[in-house]
Amino acid sequence: MKQHKWRFILPGLVIFVVGVTFPLWYSAVNSTPVPVLSLDTPVINQLQNKECVEDKAFMSADHMKMLHAWRDEVVREGKREYTAKDGRKFEKSLTRTCLSCHSNKEQFCDRCHNYAGAKPTCYDCHIIPEEVKK
Repeated sequence: MKQHKWRFILPGLVIFVVGVTFPLWYSAVNSTPVPVLSLDTPVINQLQNKECVEDKAFMSADHMKMLHAWRDEVVREGKREYTAKDGRKFEKSLTRTCLSCHSNKEQFCDRCHNYAGAKPTCYDCHIIPEEVKK
């Protein structure tokens, strides 16, 4: 009788383990390389101190949180100035602050957003300075 139960339990355990670990195996086999982001723009190349609004780690992880906060503060409260952690001041503007340096949307923004599967709605309203909306 005990052997009869193992006929069902063992295959069930194997199916469970395979099902639970499938995402790990799948991502190991089908991993996409991390995109190389291009910082080669005329404005960035002319900068002596190539620092963004905040440090690279913060911008990589939290730039969308910052942009959402900027949007809310500008639209709802009229606050248009951002003070960085190091005391530098910037206008809270996607077009005039961020895109003035990162004008290469396809090589910078789009590569990372596509890799992460992010679909930002920023460009529904904001137009890249050299881009013509079709």
